[in-house]
Formats: sequence, C-alpha cells, structure tokens
Amino acid sequence: MIPIIPIAASPALTSEGSGLVAPPPLALYVHWPWCVKKCPYCDFNSHESRGEVDEAAYLAALIADLEAALPQIWNRPVISVFIGGGTPSLMRAETADALLAAIRMHVPLHPGAEITLEANPGTAEAAKFAGFRAAGVNRLSIGVQSFDDAKLAALGRIHDSAEARRAIDLALQNFERVNLDLMYALPRQTLSEAGRDIATAIGTGVSHISAYHLTLEPNTPFHHAPPPLPDDDLAADMQEMVEARLAAGGFAQYETSAFAKPAGDTNSRCQHNLNYWTFGDYLGIGAGAHSKLSNHESIWREARHRNPRAYMEGALRGDFISTRQAVAHADLPGEFMMNALRLNEGFPPRLFTERTGLPIAVIEESVLAARREGLLETVDGHIRPTPRGRRFLNRLLAGFLN
Repeated sequence: MIPIIPIAASPALTSEGSGLVAPPPLALYVHWPWCVKKCPYCDFNSHESRGEVDEAAYLAALIADLEAALPQIWNRPVISVFIGGGTPSLMRAETADALLAAIRMHVPLHPGAEITLEANPGTAEAAKFAGFRAAGVNRLSIGVQSFDDAKLAALGRIHDSAEARRAIDLALQNFERVNLDLMYALPRQTLSEAGRDIATAIGTGVSHISAYHLTLEPNTPFHHAPPPLPDDDLAADMQEMVEARLAAGGFAQYETSAFAKPAGDTNSRCQHNLNYWTFGDYLGIGAGAHSKLSNHESIWREARHRNPRAYMEGALRGDFISTRQAVAHADLPGEFMMNALRLNEGFPPRLFTERTGLPIAVIEESVLAARREGLLETVDGHIRPTPRGRRFLNRLLAGFLN
C-alpha cells in the first residue's frame, strides 16, 4: 500500500488545513549573464560580451539586489551558493572574492556550505581557478560537453579537447569536488563516439558527471535549423550505455542526469541541485535569475529583469523584479512531483507535505494510477520512479500536472 499521512496528522499544516509551519532549506543562485560566444543550442539567459564587461557595476547591482531581498529571507541560513551563467569563469577572481565576501556579510552562510562556480575549459578561465578557490569557491562545474573536436565545433563551442583536458587537470589541483557537464545524442554522433566521451570523462578522476541528452530548445538556432541528430532509438541506446558505463566506473546515478562518485557518498552529490529537486527554496539574484520562496501562508516565484543593462539600470532605482506570482495550491502537487520524481530514490511522503503544506492524500489517486502502469513503486518508505518510470519520465509526470 502507498503510505498516506492523514490530514489531521500532517505536521506541516496549520489549524486551517493549509500553509507551511516552517520554510524549507534556502539556497542562493547568482547569475552571470555574459559569454564569449552564444552556443546555438543554449536557451539560458546569456549574452555575448562585446567589449569589456563593467564588473564593478554588475557586482554593485548584485549586492543591491541581495540587500533588497533580505526581508524575504531574514535570518534564514543559506545552505549553498551557485554562481551560474552565462560563463561565470570569465569574471576576475577579485570580483568573485568581493561577491562571496558580500554574501557572507549579508546572509548566514551555513558552515561548510557548497559554493559552486560554472566554468568553461578555455585557457583564460582555467588560469583563474586558483584565485576562485582562494575566494571561497569549493566546487567547480566545467562545461566540457564533448571530448571530440568535431562535435565541439558542431556545438559552437570555442574550446577544443586538449583545452578541456588541461582545464580538468588544473581544476583537480585546486578543487576536491569537480563536475563535468557532458552531452550525448549530438549532431551525427555514433554510439561508439558517445562511449568514448563517457570513457574519457570517467578517466579524468572527477567525482561528479552530469550527462545530458541534447534537446532542441525553442528560440535557439538549433531549434530553427535543426542539425542532423541521432534518431530516438539510437539516442535511447546512448542513454542506456551512458548509465551502464558510469555505473561500472563507480558512479551512482541519483538523478535523471546526475552521477556521483564514489557510489553511496552523498557528499559528492550536488547539494544545490538536490535542494531544487526536493522542492527547497532558492533566492536568485542577477539578470534573469529566478526565485522560489515560501512563507507560512504561500509559495511564490519571482524573476529578475533579463537584460543585463536593464537589470543594472534598475538597480539604481531599486527595481530588480520583472514578475512575481504566487503558486496556486492546485499547481503545487505538479510542481513538487516535476522535481522530486527526477530523483532515483524518490521522496518520503512526509516531504510532500512539508514542502507544499498539502496532505499526501491529494496525490493518492495519481500515485495509484502510476503504480498500475508500472511507473512508480514504494521502496524503503520512498515513493520513487521504477526503471520504466525513469525511462518514460514525461509520461509519469503528466499524471500529476493540474
């Protein structure tokens, strides 16, 4: 049977039957919006830097943004910081140092908090790795995508495989925790080529690998003019191969695209992303950054101005937020499940109630239907996707959407 928490026993409900008793863990996301070159598959809020970026002005805007948001997160400890982009490794190490100093000054940063910075393997960025470590960054995420020069060119990347290998070696000299971002099902990619990429990544000695299926996102050049991609059957074979080789290499798959080593060591997992997947809260500052924040009555989402210039100009007026909207109660089950069912181990029923303020009974019918289809199971008190459910994740999630 599916464990169900009665409404009366639900610890996260107020006497009125809705609302959160205590907010969930809080993470901080910082967006750096500039890149050297916009990749044709990328749909993130990134902008090619034409000329020198005014880092001092952007840093001042970030700090003002954080200060303006303090009443929303007052006295809540921050469990992780993620500096993403764009290409944050383009910033000077001195800028990263000043940014992290300001964060420590304004919010109670949890002792031992994970602090991640995204980096490209370019030579100029790699030369700054020691400076980023000295500033307080303790986890580096390198966007390699492939070790095949032809595939890198097809993806519009500006580094080659030799630069990627040098950057990884340098990263491992400075950081105990290093993630590699890889993609498969690339233009004209064969199964053996995808296998070589994964074998090379495993051989580097990093503790975390994120392996993504290349998707054609709307409003990208690849979407408007699709390159020749592997068909669905070949892409599925690649996914199975990637998962099998990483498992054989000692990596545990804990999320749809995330693999951590050594297997069973939760410290090598990305704590910042785990907070997303368990429907934790996050404050996003920077151009185009998004937030999800909770109080005792409601959960709401915010987005900052996307254009970097508009964001910095808005900072002078204290105007950062472009949209702010409460999440409807009817949408909360779908939002929670879209995150939690990405995790291989799933979630305990109490977490649904703690994060949404709703009784687990509201999703009982959908859970039972998914179990009948062989998409969900309950193991060790966790509701989790079956191997079939992980393979057909979109079909599984559709059963929980409002």
